Amino acid sequence: MKVLSQLGVPIVLLTVMANFAFAGDGQTTDIAKRLEASATVLTEVMSKPEEMIPREVLAEGKCFAVVPSLVKVALGIGGRHGKGVVTCRTNSGWSAPGPISISGGSIGLQIGSQAVDLILVFLDQNALQELLSSKFRIGAEVAGTPGPIGNQSATDDWRTAKILTYSKARGVFAGVTLKGAAVKQDKDGIVELYGRYIPIGSIVAGKVSPPRECHGFLATLRKYIANAQHPQG
Repeated sequence: MKVLSQLGVPIVLLTVMANFAFAGDGQTTDIAKRLEASATVLTEVMSKPEEMIPREVLAEGKCFAVVPSLVKVALGIGGRHGKGVVTCRTNSGWSAPGPISISGGSIGLQIGSQAVDLILVFLDQNALQELLSSKFRIGAEVAGTPGPIGNQSATDDWRTAKILTYSKARGVFAGVTLKGAAVKQDKDGIVELYGRYIPIGSIVAGKVSPPRECHGFLATLRKYIANAQHPQG
Protein backbone atom coordinates (compact mmCIF):
# COMPACT_ATOMS: atom_id res chain seq x y z
CA MET A 1 0.00 0.00 0.00
CA LYS A 2 2.88 2.33 0.80
CA VAL A 3 4.43 1.72 -2.63
CA LEU A 4 1.12 2.34 -4.34
CA SER A 5 0.61 5.57 -2.40
CA GLN A 6 4.08 6.73 -3.39
CA LEU A 7 3.43 5.95 -7.05
CA GLY A 8 -0.10 7.30 -6.99
CA VAL A 9 0.82 10.99 -7.07
CA PRO A 10 3.10 10.85 -10.14
CA ILE A 11 0.69 8.52 -11.96
CA VAL A 12 -2.24 10.86 -11.35
CA LEU A 13 -0.12 13.87 -12.31
CA LEU A 14 0.99 12.27 -15.57
CA THR A 15 -2.61 11.30 -16.38
CA VAL A 16 -3.87 14.84 -15.81
CA MET A 17 -1.05 16.30 -17.91
CA ALA A 18 -1.74 13.85 -20.73
CA ASN A 19 -5.45 14.62 -20.74
CA PHE A 20 -4.76 18.35 -20.72
CA ALA A 21 -2.38 18.04 -23.65
CA PHE A 22 -4.87 15.95 -25.60
CA ALA A 23 -7.66 18.46 -25.00
CA GLY A 24 -5.44 21.33 -26.12
CA ASP A 25 -4.45 19.57 -29.36
CA GLY A 26 -7.99 18.48 -30.21
CA GLN A 27 -9.83 21.69 -29.35
CA THR A 28 -11.61 23.36 -32.27
CA THR A 29 -13.00 26.87 -31.94
CA ASP A 30 -16.55 27.74 -32.91
CA ILE A 31 -15.40 29.95 -35.77
CA ALA A 32 -13.16 27.17 -37.10
CA LYS A 33 -16.16 24.82 -37.07
CA ARG A 34 -18.20 27.46 -38.89
CA LEU A 35 -15.57 27.80 -41.60
CA GLU A 36 -15.30 24.04 -41.97
CA ALA A 37 -19.08 23.70 -42.20
CA SER A 38 -19.20 26.47 -44.82
CA ALA A 39 -16.63 24.66 -46.95
CA THR A 40 -18.69 21.47 -46.64
CA VAL A 41 -21.82 23.29 -47.82
CA LEU A 42 -20.01 24.57 -50.92
CA THR A 43 -18.72 21.08 -51.71
CA GLU A 44 -22.16 19.50 -51.28
CA VAL A 45 -24.02 21.99 -53.47
CA MET A 46 -21.44 21.73 -56.24
CA SER A 47 -21.48 17.91 -56.27
CA LYS A 48 -24.61 17.57 -58.45
CA PRO A 49 -24.34 19.08 -61.96
CA GLU A 50 -28.12 19.43 -62.26
CA GLU A 51 -28.36 21.42 -58.99
CA MET A 52 -25.01 23.21 -58.73
CA ILE A 53 -24.53 26.98 -58.94
CA PRO A 54 -23.89 27.64 -62.67
CA ARG A 55 -20.33 28.49 -63.61
CA GLU A 56 -21.53 31.78 -65.14
CA VAL A 57 -22.83 32.84 -61.72
CA LEU A 58 -19.62 31.78 -60.01
CA ALA A 59 -17.58 33.74 -62.52
CA GLU A 60 -19.68 36.89 -62.03
CA GLY A 61 -20.00 36.79 -58.24
CA LYS A 62 -18.27 39.64 -56.40
CA CYS A 63 -18.85 38.25 -52.91
CA PHE A 64 -19.99 34.88 -51.56
CA ALA A 65 -21.64 34.35 -48.17
CA VAL A 66 -22.31 30.92 -46.70
CA VAL A 67 -24.50 30.37 -43.65
CA PRO A 68 -24.60 26.70 -42.59
CA SER A 69 -27.62 25.54 -40.57
CA LEU A 70 -29.86 28.59 -40.55
CA VAL A 71 -32.48 27.55 -38.00
CA LYS A 72 -35.96 28.58 -36.91
CA VAL A 73 -36.10 30.73 -33.81
CA ALA A 74 -39.82 30.23 -33.16
CA LEU A 75 -42.13 27.48 -34.34
CA GLY A 76 -44.71 28.69 -36.85
CA ILE A 77 -43.41 32.27 -37.05
CA GLY A 78 -40.81 31.75 -39.74
CA GLY A 79 -38.05 33.85 -38.21
CA ARG A 80 -34.59 32.37 -38.55
CA HIS A 81 -31.11 32.96 -37.22
CA GLY A 82 -27.70 31.71 -38.21
CA LYS A 83 -24.03 32.58 -38.50
CA GLY A 84 -21.71 32.28 -41.46
CA VAL A 85 -18.86 33.93 -43.33
CA VAL A 86 -18.47 36.15 -46.38
CA THR A 87 -15.51 36.75 -48.70
CA CYS A 88 -15.12 39.18 -51.60
CA ARG A 89 -12.95 39.54 -54.67
CA THR A 90 -10.02 41.93 -54.31
CA ASN A 91 -7.18 42.97 -56.58
CA SER A 92 -5.02 40.28 -55.01
CA GLY A 93 -7.58 37.45 -54.91
CA TRP A 94 -10.25 36.52 -52.38
CA SER A 95 -10.38 38.39 -49.10
CA ALA A 96 -10.08 36.86 -45.68
CA PRO A 97 -13.54 35.68 -44.54
CA GLY A 98 -15.62 38.07 -42.50
CA PRO A 99 -17.91 36.48 -39.87
CA ILE A 100 -21.57 37.47 -40.28
CA SER A 101 -24.94 36.75 -38.72
CA ILE A 102 -28.32 36.68 -40.41
CA SER A 103 -31.65 36.92 -38.66
CA GLY A 104 -35.35 37.31 -39.38
CA GLY A 105 -37.17 36.71 -42.60
CA SER A 106 -38.51 33.64 -44.32
CA ILE A 107 -37.12 31.29 -46.95
CA GLY A 108 -39.54 30.50 -49.74
CA LEU A 109 -41.25 27.13 -49.74
CA GLN A 110 -38.61 25.61 -47.48
CA ILE A 111 -40.04 27.40 -44.46
CA GLY A 112 -41.17 24.06 -43.03
CA SER A 113 -37.57 22.87 -42.67
CA GLN A 114 -36.02 23.18 -39.25
CA ALA A 115 -32.61 24.05 -40.70
CA VAL A 116 -31.34 25.12 -44.09
CA ASP A 117 -27.94 25.97 -45.50
CA LEU A 118 -27.92 29.37 -47.14
CA ILE A 119 -25.67 30.77 -49.87
CA LEU A 120 -25.77 34.39 -51.03
CA VAL A 121 -24.00 35.41 -54.23
CA PHE A 122 -23.49 39.17 -54.43
CA LEU A 123 -23.29 40.39 -58.03
CA ASP A 124 -23.00 43.95 -56.74
CA GLN A 125 -20.46 44.38 -53.96
CA ASN A 126 -22.16 47.63 -52.89
CA ALA A 127 -25.22 45.55 -51.97
CA LEU A 128 -23.16 43.78 -49.30
CA GLN A 129 -22.01 47.09 -47.86
CA GLU A 130 -25.64 48.29 -47.77
CA LEU A 131 -26.75 45.16 -45.92
CA LEU A 132 -23.93 45.48 -43.39
CA SER A 133 -25.00 49.04 -42.61
CA SER A 134 -27.57 47.37 -40.29
CA LYS A 135 -30.52 49.35 -41.69
CA PHE A 136 -31.23 47.24 -44.76
CA ARG A 137 -32.99 43.93 -45.23
CA ILE A 138 -33.03 41.50 -48.12
CA GLY A 139 -36.19 41.87 -50.16
CA ALA A 140 -36.87 45.40 -48.92
CA GLU A 141 -34.20 48.03 -49.59
CA VAL A 142 -31.90 45.41 -51.16
CA ALA A 143 -33.54 42.85 -53.44
CA GLY A 144 -32.69 39.17 -53.30
CA THR A 145 -33.44 37.05 -56.35
CA PRO A 146 -33.69 33.23 -56.44
CA GLY A 147 -30.51 32.10 -58.16
CA PRO A 148 -30.43 29.77 -61.16
CA ILE A 149 -29.15 26.21 -60.81
CA GLY A 150 -27.73 23.72 -63.27
CA ASN A 151 -28.28 24.95 -66.83
CA GLN A 152 -30.92 27.56 -65.92
CA SER A 153 -28.41 30.39 -66.34
CA ALA A 154 -28.79 30.14 -70.11
CA THR A 155 -32.46 31.11 -69.98
CA ASP A 156 -32.99 33.19 -66.85
CA ASP A 157 -32.11 36.89 -66.73
CA TRP A 158 -30.25 36.81 -63.44
CA ARG A 159 -27.49 39.27 -64.30
CA THR A 160 -29.61 42.30 -63.36
CA ALA A 161 -29.97 41.11 -59.75
CA LYS A 162 -27.86 42.46 -56.89
CA ILE A 163 -28.04 39.30 -54.79
CA LEU A 164 -28.78 35.73 -55.81
CA THR A 165 -30.13 33.55 -53.01
CA TYR A 166 -29.85 29.80 -52.63
CA SER A 167 -30.68 27.32 -49.89
CA LYS A 168 -30.33 23.60 -49.27
CA ALA A 169 -32.74 21.61 -47.14
CA ARG A 170 -33.36 17.86 -46.96
CA GLY A 171 -30.69 17.33 -49.60
CA VAL A 172 -32.37 19.63 -52.16
CA PHE A 173 -30.47 22.68 -53.38
CA ALA A 174 -32.36 25.45 -55.19
CA GLY A 175 -32.69 29.16 -55.72
CA VAL A 176 -35.24 30.51 -53.26
CA THR A 177 -36.92 33.74 -52.22
CA LEU A 178 -35.41 35.26 -49.08
CA LYS A 179 -37.41 38.11 -47.57
CA GLY A 180 -36.94 40.30 -44.55
CA ALA A 181 -33.57 38.96 -43.44
CA ALA A 182 -30.98 41.28 -41.94
CA VAL A 183 -27.28 40.59 -42.47
CA LYS A 184 -24.84 41.98 -39.92
CA GLN A 185 -21.20 41.61 -39.00
CA ASP A 186 -20.62 39.11 -36.21
CA LYS A 187 -18.33 41.06 -33.89
CA ASP A 188 -17.78 38.16 -31.49
CA GLY A 189 -16.84 35.92 -34.42
CA ILE A 190 -14.43 38.54 -35.73
CA VAL A 191 -12.66 38.79 -32.37
CA GLU A 192 -12.50 35.00 -32.08
CA LEU A 193 -11.00 34.63 -35.56
CA TYR A 194 -8.64 37.61 -35.66
CA GLY A 195 -7.87 38.13 -31.98
CA ARG A 196 -9.27 41.66 -32.04
CA TYR A 197 -12.17 43.54 -33.56
CA ILE A 198 -11.65 44.62 -37.16
CA PRO A 199 -14.48 46.28 -39.11
CA ILE A 200 -15.82 43.73 -41.56
CA GLY A 201 -15.52 46.27 -44.37
CA SER A 202 -11.75 46.23 -43.92
CA ILE A 203 -11.71 42.43 -43.83
CA VAL A 204 -13.61 41.91 -47.10
CA ALA A 205 -11.62 44.71 -48.73
CA GLY A 206 -8.54 42.50 -48.36
CA LYS A 207 -6.77 44.61 -45.74
CA VAL A 208 -5.99 41.68 -43.42
CA SER A 209 -4.40 38.30 -44.02
CA PRO A 210 -6.56 35.19 -43.57
CA PRO A 211 -5.70 33.18 -40.43
CA ARG A 212 -4.88 29.49 -40.71
CA GLU A 213 -8.46 28.47 -39.88
CA CYS A 214 -9.67 30.13 -43.11
CA HIS A 215 -7.43 28.27 -45.54
CA GLY A 216 -9.71 25.26 -46.11
CA PHE A 217 -12.78 27.40 -46.81
CA LEU A 218 -10.91 29.73 -49.17
CA ALA A 219 -9.27 26.81 -50.98
CA THR A 220 -12.69 25.23 -51.57
CA LEU A 221 -14.14 28.45 -52.99
CA ARG A 222 -11.09 29.09 -55.17
CA LYS A 223 -11.35 25.59 -56.64
CA TYR A 224 -14.91 26.07 -57.86
CA ILE A 225 -14.26 29.62 -59.07
CA ALA A 226 -11.22 28.44 -61.03
CA ASN A 227 -13.24 25.60 -62.57
CA ALA A 228 -15.93 28.11 -63.56
CA GLN A 229 -13.49 30.51 -65.20
CA HIS A 230 -11.48 27.77 -66.92
CA PRO A 231 -13.87 24.84 -67.48
CA GLN A 232 -12.30 21.57 -68.52
CA GLY A 233 -13.15 20.03 -71.84
